[in-house]
Amino acid sequence: MNSQILPDYIQFLMKGDVYSPPVDEVRLIQTHISFVVVAGGFVYKWKKPVDLGFLNFSTLARRRYYCGQELILNRRLCPEVYLAMIKLVQDDDNFLIEGRGRIVEYGVKMIRLPEERMMNRLIEQGSVSRADIDRIVDRLVPFYNQSENSRRITRYGSARQVGRSVIENFIQTQSFVGERGLGADRFKRIVAYSTQFLAKDRVFRQRMMDGRIRDCHGDLHTANICLTDEVAIFDCIEFSPRLRYTDVAADVAFLSMDLDFHGLHNLSQYFVERFMLASGDTGLRAILNFYKCYRAYVRGKINLLTAADPHVDRSVAEKCRGKAWDCFALAELYADQKD
Repeated sequence: MNSQILPDYIQFLMKGDVYSPPVDEVRLIQTHISFVVVAGGFVYKWKKPVDLGFLNFSTLARRRYYCGQELILNRRLCPEVYLAMIKLVQDDDNFLIEGRGRIVEYGVKMIRLPEERMMNRLIEQGSVSRADIDRIVDRLVPFYNQSENSRRITRYGSARQVGRSVIENFIQTQSFVGERGLGADRFKRIVAYSTQFLAKDRVFRQRMMDGRIRDCHGDLHTANICLTDEVAIFDCIEFSPRLRYTDVAADVAFLSMDLDFHGLHNLSQYFVERFMLASGDTGLRAILNFYKCYRAYVRGKINLLTAADPHVDRSVAEKCRGKAWDCFALAELYADQKD
C-alpha cells in the first residue's frame, strides 16, 4: 500500500482502535472513485474528491449528497446491507467518527458481506451454477418491473442519449490508444461498430416504446453480487442518472459480458435466455451485443482509471492494466460479431 500518499483521514481510519468496538484488522480497497475500508463486521465507503467528467465528487457538499443517494438507491435491492450515512469530524488535530468537530468527510456504513460468497470469488472456484443464475434472475425481474420508467427516464434510451455515453468513453480513453491492449486498429474497429449501430434509430425507439428504459442498477457485474441465502446485489450507480436511466438490456448485457470475461459463455447465454423467459423481454436480443461491447469497453476504461490513480499500489495498478487490455479485446470480439 502507498501509505505515504494516502490522505490523512484514511491513514487514521486504518487504525483498528478508532472503531467502536475496536477491531483487530483493517483493510483498504481502492477504486478509481472510492476508498473502501473493511473493519470488523462493517464496511465504510468514502468517496474520493475527484471530477472525472461523468461524475463529480469534488466538493464536500457533493460527496454528502451522493452518499445519501447511494443509500436510497442501493436499498432498493439490498436494504439490509446499507445502514447509514456517517460523518468524519476533526477536532484540533484529531479525527473522530461521528464525533463533535468540523466535518471533513461523509461516508456510507454497510454490513460486511461474506467475501467467500461474492460471485466473482465463486466463479474462481468453479462454484457458480445455473441454480445461482435462476436466483439472480428471480431477484432482478421484480426489481425492473417495479423500477421507475417515466417519460423523463425513457428519453435516456434514445440513440442520441446512449451515443453520448458511448462517445464519452472513447474520448476519455483517447490518450491510451496505441498502448498494449488498445492498439489503433482495435480502437477504430470498436468505434466503427458502435457508431454504425447507433445509426439504427428504430431499434432504440422500439425499446423506448416497449417501456424497457428504467431506473436500473447501472453496474451489474459479478463483483457486485453476493450469493448468500438472500441474493444481495449492491453498489449501483448513484453518481449519474444518465448512466443509471438505461435500457434493462444494458444491465443484462453487463452481467452477461462479465460471465463471458470469466470464460463462462454457456452460463452467460443461459442467463440471457432465462432472463428473457422470466421477463417476457425477447426484444432485448436485438440490442444485446451492442450493449455488451459498450459494457466491455466501460470496464476497460474503469480499470485504466484505477491503474492511473497515484494512491493505488503498483501491483494493483498492473493487475488493473492487464484487466483493461482483456476487456478491450472482448469489446473488439463483440464488435466483430454480426447483429
